[in-house]
Amino acid sequence: MPVRHFLRDDDLTAQEQRTILDRARALKADPFSDRCLDGPHVVAVLFDKQTLRTQVSFTAAIAHLGGFPMVIDGKLANVGVRESIADTARVLGREAVAIVWRTYGQERIDEMAAYAGVPVVNALTDSFHPCQILADLMTIEEHKGDLPGLTLGYVGDGANNMAQSYLLGGALAGLHVRIGTPAAYQPDVAILARAHEIAAARGGSVLVTDDPVAAVADADAVATDTWVSMGMEGESATRKGSASPFAPYAVTSELMTAASRDAIFLHCLPAYRGFEVAPEVIDGPASVVWDESENRLHAQKAVLSWLREQQLAQDCR
Repeated sequence: MPVRHFLRDDDLTAQEQRTILDRARALKADPFSDRCLDGPHVVAVLFDKQTLRTQVSFTAAIAHLGGFPMVIDGKLANVGVRESIADTARVLGREAVAIVWRTYGQERIDEMAAYAGVPVVNALTDSFHPCQILADLMTIEEHKGDLPGLTLGYVGDGANNMAQSYLLGGALAGLHVRIGTPAAYQPDVAILARAHEIAAARGGSVLVTDDPVAAVADADAVATDTWVSMGMEGESATRKGSASPFAPYAVTSELMTAASRDAIFLHCLPAYRGFEVAPEVIDGPASVVWDESENRLHAQKAVLSWLREQQLAQDCR
């Protein structure tokens, strides 16, 4: 069997996603009950992009599991420039039991996985943010109950990694996923088609609309993300200026009234108050962003534990 990786949300089956979420909940209740990295086994953690939550949550997760997080500065390593991704993968795969990478193009992490020989985890690419979506699903379940049949409304940049991972991961969980975004910022057509396919099999649904109110109408959870993703800083004046195409998609108190009365608010952070979200929303009673941030730790522990289990089972064959 091939090595299992977690490079995009639909690398998991619905049952595997459920298993990981259940494991995350168990690990939150009993943080040191799983010591699958005792030794300590090394996990290589590379950062090409700026990071706070990803670095602290993966570092803590690996330590909680009994392992050693070998943190690598991507700017110093200059992966893909100073040395090819394939050669880097071959080096790291001999010294670590797993590789976690926060990088740019999805093709970069796909190439790492092709040559590493050990599980590779996507800690964020331009296309997907699957570990964040697991934490978000865990948070929604904590506050709203069983996931199948719930509605998630996301508003903002529909072409970014969060929107695309919500489509895949949310559909896999059986959610009704709605993306509210300007017509010029639609999700990738292939990813949207895949989300429709998953939703049809899971009893959920997927909708992309340019109407922000329709996106969040009666939603159980409302989510957004920064309008200027990493690598898009040159577009900041357009995306955050007075004529921003995203201005109608800001999560304000007024927009939240279109959602369910007890809807929760999600944001993967960092958040820019006064732009994509109003201060009274992110700092108000509907906000669960700090639970969501903490749950990155538990979800990522569960992912690493599950992948380690899959690898050991393969090695025994």
